[in-house]
Amino acid sequence: MSSETNSAPAGTDGRVVAEGVDEEPTAGNLRLFQGWRLYLTGGFAALYAAWHVYTLNVAPMETWAFRITHVLGALILGFLLFAAARFPRERTAGLRLQWGLAGLCVLPIVYAIVRVGLMHLELQGGAQGIAAEIEIWHFGIPLLAGTALALLGSWTFRSSQDRLSPFDLVLILAALASSSYLLVHLDGTSLRMRAGTPFATPGNLYASLVGVLLILELTRRVAGLALVVIAVIFVGYAFAGPWLPGFLAHQGFDLRRFFSYIYTDAGILGPTTAVSSTYIILFIIFAAFLQASKVGDYFVNFAFAVAGRARGGPAKVAIFASGLMGMINGTSAGNVVATGSLTIPLMKRIGYPPKSAGAVEAAASTGGQIMPPIMGAGAFIMAEITGIPYTDIAVAAIIPAVLYFASVYFMVDFEAGKLGMRGMRDDELPRVREMVKQVFLFLPIVILIAALFMGYSVIRAGTLAMAAAAVVSWLTPHRMGPKALYRAFEMGGSMSVQIIAVCACAGVIVGVISLTGVGARFSSLLLTLAEDSQLLALAFAMFISILLGMGMPTTAAYAVAASVVAPGLIQLGIQPLTAHFFVFYFAVISAITPPVALASYAAAGISGGNPMETSVTSFKIGLAAFIVPFMFFYNPALLFDGSSLEVLRALVTATAGVVLLSGGVQGYFFTRSVNPVLRVGLILAALLMIEGGWITDLIGIAIAVSVIAAQRLAARSAA
Repeated sequence: MSSETNSAPAGTDGRVVAEGVDEEPTAGNLRLFQGWRLYLTGGFAALYAAWHVYTLNVAPMETWAFRITHVLGALILGFLLFAAARFPRERTAGLRLQWGLAGLCVLPIVYAIVRVGLMHLELQGGAQGIAAEIEIWHFGIPLLAGTALALLGSWTFRSSQDRLSPFDLVLILAALASSSYLLVHLDGTSLRMRAGTPFATPGNLYASLVGVLLILELTRRVAGLALVVIAVIFVGYAFAGPWLPGFLAHQGFDLRRFFSYIYTDAGILGPTTAVSSTYIILFIIFAAFLQASKVGDYFVNFAFAVAGRARGGPAKVAIFASGLMGMINGTSAGNVVATGSLTIPLMKRIGYPPKSAGAVEAAASTGGQIMPPIMGAGAFIMAEITGIPYTDIAVAAIIPAVLYFASVYFMVDFEAGKLGMRGMRDDELPRVREMVKQVFLFLPIVILIAALFMGYSVIRAGTLAMAAAAVVSWLTPHRMGPKALYRAFEMGGSMSVQIIAVCACAGVIVGVISLTGVGARFSSLLLTLAEDSQLLALAFAMFISILLGMGMPTTAAYAVAASVVAPGLIQLGIQPLTAHFFVFYFAVISAITPPVALASYAAAGISGGNPMETSVTSFKIGLAAFIVPFMFFYNPALLFDGSSLEVLRALVTATAGVVLLSGGVQGYFFTRSVNPVLRVGLILAALLMIEGGWITDLIGIAIAVSVIAAQRLAARSAA
């Protein structure tokens, strides 16, 4: 068997059977422990996840303390699990030297921790504050020096995959020292009142500075350099304001005011961490429960059973499976790796070129993040920022998701027809009868949706769905007993590290935008552009949203765009929900937008295709996603903002429009090829029907009918 089909597991009767598709891909710097190290890190991850479930449902904590502890836990777990670089092929030498140097780094940090304890005792004893000299020389300088040396050591010395770097242990202690200071002064002094002002304490500066450094380092380890570079540029902008031209100029800030402000609910502890500490981590644990009960495998097998027989079957399976997986997987690239490892080799086997196979999976996986009801993490952040109920956001997302997946489906279908591809045979697919018998595995999703629309909070609905996943597992061979429950919590804790780090890092950027006021100045720039043309202003907002999102996870991309772009759109008179959906869509599809298209690059790595060609092809397949957001402005009914008749007409005409668009782009319409002139006609008809007015709809229908008639006439003449 060729290597490209090895990733498509088969049952004993030769049928394709998906197994383990929802398991997280192993990062190149992820440590794989054995023995007591495995139990230690796994136990901490499980406790971290279980603590969130308990705190959110049973014993709520004070908000700031909860968020600081939430970030602290992610830092500890992140430095335990992820090394500073990829592991060497051979076991590293010089461990004694590493431990010796780490010992020198740890001494000042241990001293700083002791000083935090002494500060706590002083404040408990009635002291109004701590002397600045003590905070600087007995806490701040030792903490910063030890952290800086440990970071240098972790970058210099590479560790083995089954061992923990001693420098990472030092960084864990630094995270404890930094967070402990903030927690102590949260209770003992008016840290909230002083943070971000010239009256902030020196210790607050150092604790926040070290906290920011650790968050940036962990983000680099788990999500790459792109987001870190952008965050550093924004931090630099906070200090360079007085020397910048035009609307970028601002008064500038000193170190104490800036860093004490960033580690508040206006920055790191703000909306992004508020969401990651509640909704996101809860749904990550929910996803871990679904994984433990093998629901992810069932989703993909169900998609094979339903769509595998159609022409270009594996490509259509990728669309359905990625949409279903998108409900429990909030990252485009992660979704590509999860389902693409199975669908991409099968697409290549039936005749898809590598670039097309990868592009289909990238476009479909990216669409998974706009698929209600969960929609990845961005929807929760949207609810937090706008104050719009999450259920309203999920409902508003239905028609855009239908349009996107309809467009991708017909792009795939028409290409399969043009290339003369077949579907998969019955004997290659899971049996529909067996899939129907297990349809109860959809029950956790059904309970989640039902609970949300019955008025339960998102947290309570997610918890009920989590419990339902454990219950339904008892009707399958994969019953969740104590070991499986422990494993689910362990996976949930481990899987949450990346998104928590990304949200905290995005909080740095959001804090800079808030502190400098650049978002308001950008809004005035959009208003100036809109005086000439609203379409021009929207196009500018689109390019900025995509630019901010390139190379960044969706959560961070949307959080930044929502702070910079969305306020300007709202000032143009656009409704808040429409404005935020606009930037959310472009933040999502930045994952398939050349030249930096993370989802497309991940798919190219599996398909063996050229990354840039794959990204261009995925851009073409997902073209509707670049058009539909503009229609939110011209036709709010696409977001269920209108009467039932208006919503129905918008759905029907826009769906017909994306079908025509797919035919025009692919040069093939249902059963026949289309010449260049008729392709232009199809695209023109599509744009007119997507626009949403009665007159444009009628003109679009007339053009479409004319194109179809001309196509049939040409076919008869050829015969």
